[in-house]
Amino acid sequence: MRYTLALPALGVLCVLAACSREPAPVAPERVTATAAPDVEWRQHGLDDAETRHSPLAQIDADNVADLGLAWSFDYPTARGKEATPLVIDGTIYSTGSWSHVFAHDARSGELKWFYNPEVPRDWAVHLCCDVVNRGVAYDDGHLFFGTLDGRLVSLNAADGSLRWEVQTTDRSKPYSITGAPRIIDDKVIIGNGGAELGVRGYVSAYDADDGSLHWRFYTVPGDPEKGFESPALERAAETWGGGPWWEIGGGGTVWDSMAYDPALNLLYIGVGNGAPWNRQLRSPDGGDNLYLSSIVALNPDDGSYVWHYQTTPGDSWDYTATQHMILADLVIDGEERPVIMQAPKNGFFYVLDRRNGEFLAAEPYATVTWASHVDPETGRPIIVEGARYEEEPTGLQFPGPYGGHNWHPMSYHPEHGLVYIPRQDVGHVYAHDQAFEHRAGYWNTGTDAGPTTLPDDPAIREALLETVRGTIVAWDPVAMAPRWEVEHAGPWNGGMLSTGGNLLFQGNAEGELVAYRADTGEDLWSFDAQTGVVAPPVTYRLDGKQYVAVVAGWGGSMALTAGEGLTAGPIPNRSRLLVFTLGGDAALPPAEPRELVIDPPAQTASAEAVSEGKKLYLQYCVFCHGDGAVSGGVTPDLRTLTPEKHAQFQAIVRGGLHWEKGMVGFSDRLDESDVEAIRAYLVDRAHYTLASEAGDAAE
Repeated sequence: MRYTLALPALGVLCVLAACSREPAPVAPERVTATAAPDVEWRQHGLDDAETRHSPLAQIDADNVADLGLAWSFDYPTARGKEATPLVIDGTIYSTGSWSHVFAHDARSGELKWFYNPEVPRDWAVHLCCDVVNRGVAYDDGHLFFGTLDGRLVSLNAADGSLRWEVQTTDRSKPYSITGAPRIIDDKVIIGNGGAELGVRGYVSAYDADDGSLHWRFYTVPGDPEKGFESPALERAAETWGGGPWWEIGGGGTVWDSMAYDPALNLLYIGVGNGAPWNRQLRSPDGGDNLYLSSIVALNPDDGSYVWHYQTTPGDSWDYTATQHMILADLVIDGEERPVIMQAPKNGFFYVLDRRNGEFLAAEPYATVTWASHVDPETGRPIIVEGARYEEEPTGLQFPGPYGGHNWHPMSYHPEHGLVYIPRQDVGHVYAHDQAFEHRAGYWNTGTDAGPTTLPDDPAIREALLETVRGTIVAWDPVAMAPRWEVEHAGPWNGGMLSTGGNLLFQGNAEGELVAYRADTGEDLWSFDAQTGVVAPPVTYRLDGKQYVAVVAGWGGSMALTAGEGLTAGPIPNRSRLLVFTLGGDAALPPAEPRELVIDPPAQTASAEAVSEGKKLYLQYCVFCHGDGAVSGGVTPDLRTLTPEKHAQFQAIVRGGLHWEKGMVGFSDRLDESDVEAIRAYLVDRAHYTLASEAGDAAE
């Protein structure tokens, strides 16, 4: 290995040689590995461009087989883990479920401190996609993170003590924060979530020293009679019609992705779906509904609008543009262009000029049936007949609401010229909810969930499940085509990390962390994490030793809701921070098997009651307990209710007996007969499962 000396060392050599000749060469063997400078992971995406590509190469394609566990830490909660750890001054900072923050010695794993912001557990009813958090931001000895109940909190990085906290949202509305903040100069940038439940999206900048508000940019217009916060919103209002959308939220939350170009001084935000999803309800006169499902460039000094590009005009399908964005310089048609790249939910990979939002190219990276293509002249998708469901439900449409790519970060390898996309194909049947009624604080998509559930017919169900895929796509953003793919057992696989050692790391829904050759996709190494891994790995070097770290813990929206659509699952949640290095010899304790025991009582309810129970289940329960009452492994599988739980069912569902686990009471929406109907549906699903298993065994 070749080493170079830092400038202070060269000064010493100059004195010793009297500067009369070239400095004497330093033999490589005299410079030990411990002299290599530390390389940290100080920002969410490693750099402002959010590339998630590390130049570290001590661990490479030739020696990665020797990678072993250095240490691990068991998190105290067993819900989804989505955080990107930061590594700064020998400390690794991570976040867990319920917005907890942890600081460990990055070499040994020793817990330095822990901070609990004490999020009320009943706030879980206001979350679309698990009690997750994607990480902290760091600046000048201070940490910043968002909480599930909408606070922005600053801690002293040294000891975890509280500096300040500010409520960034209206607590009378179902806002949440799961995304990581970003730091630009003296400002902390944070968005929020909750569009499915009926809120108006915005992104805010707070002072890093005292938490005072610098500016706020709303992504969709409010009540036109009250005026507009900016000329950009006044223009946006012209693309909405028929409302009043502002009474049911409008949506457009900035719940995850951001990037920053310091040379252009532009902040890029990804904007989410409408509230409701269904444009027919929120904007019945049609229109593009800006700035939903858009990349928006802002001036971070004052939050003013600079440009936008809308990936899905008039979105009715939850095709958010909140997915990971990457900045790069690409040679396109012989000209080097500063670009921004994104693979949003809608299935097309986009390349834009990041200076002005000029459309350069878009091609499908996943299965796409809702649009035939993106017009190269206008940059608008050509929507196929029947994709909008004003009159009739769609057929099985791709992508569905989980997206061709969800929040799981990509990475960009500049040497290979590849963007690595955690792609998935999960279709969906969209149907207009003819009986839609806005329910404040609950899910309000404006779609009928009935046609989306897997049918009981075994042949049809099997045919549908065969369309479900999860892959890694190594995408060439110049050729706008895949160079290679890796097939997974199913969807909802983890974020990506690429390195200078020609390696690509990804966790998956099967419970493994895997290393691939970054140029070909060849599988080189894997580790049994004993749980699904959805968070992205990071890498760092301390004292000349390179480490790879990942926050492991199965969870997130698809793990909660998909049921049998999780073709790699169900997967148990065993939440841990896992850190690896060459020659690591630590081991995880043996995983205790978790078996489903399904022993339902006799069904005494009528078919009509079971049908009504299914309808209510799809309105209130499916978002945490899964399609067909099939758990993804994170929350209890309700087909396994014991006699004791059946007896407590009214107290649990209406009374909130398990509120401390996030299971609030629904007495404001459900009466005793409603809850009994839901219980009858669960008994029905349990008997159906037993009959199906008996039929499979007979075959």
